[in-house]
Parts: sequence; structure tokens; C-alpha cells
Amino acid sequence: MSDPTPPRLPRLSPSVAAVRHGVRSVVSEAARTGSSDRPAVIVVAFSGGADSTALLRAALFEAADLPLRVIAVSVDHGLQAGSDAVAAAAAERALAWGAHEAIVERVSVGTEGGMEAAARTARYEALDRVAAEHAAVAILLGHTFDDQAETVLLGLTRGSGPHSIRGMPAADGLYRRPLLNVRRENTRAACDAESAEFWDDPHNTNNDFTRVRIRNTVLPMLEAELGPGVASALVRTARLVSDDDDALDNFAEAIVDDVAASRDGHLAIPVATIADQPRAIRSRVIRLCAGRAFGASMSLVHTDAIDALVTDWRGQKPLNVPGGNVERHGGHLVFTPA
Repeated sequence: MSDPTPPRLPRLSPSVAAVRHGVRSVVSEAARTGSSDRPAVIVVAFSGGADSTALLRAALFEAADLPLRVIAVSVDHGLQAGSDAVAAAAAERALAWGAHEAIVERVSVGTEGGMEAAARTARYEALDRVAAEHAAVAILLGHTFDDQAETVLLGLTRGSGPHSIRGMPAADGLYRRPLLNVRRENTRAACDAESAEFWDDPHNTNNDFTRVRIRNTVLPMLEAELGPGVASALVRTARLVSDDDDALDNFAEAIVDDVAASRDGHLAIPVATIADQPRAIRSRVIRLCAGRAFGASMSLVHTDAIDALVTDWRGQKPLNVPGGNVERHGGHLVFTPA
């Protein structure tokens, strides 16, 4: 007589469940743009590290029964000996796990802004290029909760205002960051639970990089001195600042859209429109106008100087700022590109 008790399924690792839960809504949303005869395409940035390994495997699991093609993209920055072999091995693993395609993009990293920034620029350009070639509807990145905390702390050290401490958005154009609520320890645990091989980048322990020092020295020191929860407080701060920053940005954009006028290549805005606005709004209006007129980003020093044309008018001469000139003329702030 056979045993009527069905076999017990193996227990799903909480870490695997957490990663899959983070990815599920992004994958489902992407799949809704496809059909059985024309599946949608998503690109997964896959370095081969623990975060991107957990991300790719979760995306493949969630996409298994959906009209969706998953393309893994490994970017070879050429900054370490053997980087080509690391990228090739990552691509092989991606195909073995069920990726519909695995692409290795070799890039040339410049020097502008330092190696970290230049590598990031080259990487995003490569991902954008693959996404465009395959008409992808989303690009998935493996940034975690801990990456977000490090980003906020790094922004605080730069003193660049709310834009620098709002952290990384969960969605930005095609880009999606579905693991921002998942701790880094969970991505590694998810890989271990599924016996998924991953690569530990030596750069992640190189203290020559600012982000590595924040990760391995600064944040642990803050947790030790101030108690646990510093990373969570930083991420919570980013969410609150992001909401406020968006509201102020939207208000400033509405003012510029409503009253700014383009005349003979100049962009002009009535001084009276912004004179009584809070400084947070005036500064945003100034930066928006400069961006639209010059395509340039204004520093705090330049923003303050332009703001003085509104709040402390004493007949100042036109200001020479990056990308052009700004002057007060006939009751207007006039932005003239160089």
C-alpha cells in the first residue's frame, strides 16, 4: 500500500524569497508589454558578483512563464588583469541558468571625474546601447539597500544639497533597481542557498576607492559608535528627502513652464514671479532656466550670484556663468547662451 503523504517540498530560503519578491513587480510590469508571439525584452546588468547573480537568477525565475526575454549583459571595463575572462565566465553562467542571451560589452574607461565615475559612465553607455539594439523595456540593476545607504552618506560628504542625498531612484527612465529594499547579506545568502557561483571583485576591498572606504570603514565605525540602524536611517532620510525634493522641483518647473519665454535665443523670466518665492524655489527656477538656456549646471556660488539679481538688485552688471550670461533687464532675468 503506497504512502498517501505527498513529498515535502524543500523550504525556500528567506533570502531567495526576499530577492524574488523585490524583482517580481518589475518583471511582471515588463512582461505586460509583450505577448506570446512577441515577448518583451529586459536587460540585466550582470557583473557576476553576488548582487547581480541574485538579481539575474530571480529575474529568470520570475520570467519563466511570462512573455519575456532576459538578456544578461556583462561589461568588461578592462581595469583589471583577466577582466575579459571574468566577463566571459559570467556570460557562460548566465546562459547555463537560462538567460536567452548573454552579451559581453568591452568598454574603454576615460578619466573624467575619476576612475569610479568614468567606469560608471562607460558601463551605463554600454547598457543603454544593448537596450536600444534589442528594444528592451527595462534595464535591471543590482543596487541594494546597503548601496543606497552608502550613496546617501557619500552625498552628505559632498554637501551638494537634497539632490545629492536623495539616493538612487527605484525607477529612472529604463533603469530599475528592484533590490533597494534587500540587504547585501541577503543577496549573498541567496546565492549560497542556490549554490550559485559568484565572483568577488577585488576592487570591493580596495580602499583607494571612496565608496569602498565608506562601506568597509566609515559605516561600520558609525554603527559601532552610534549603535545599529545607521544604514536604515540613511535610507529613510533618502526617501523623505526624495519626496520633498520632487515636490519642490515640480513646483519650480510649473513656474518656469508658465512664465518663462524664449526671445531671439534668450530665455527670460519675470523677476516679480519669483521675488517673493522661498529661496528653495528661486534657486530651482534659476537652475532650471540655466539648464534650458545653456544646458549647464549651476554651482551654489553661481546660483547665489544670480539670485542676488532678484533679491539684492543694485544695478549689477551681467554675470558670466558656465554656458552663458545672466542679466536683469526690463524687470526680467535674461539667460543668454554663450
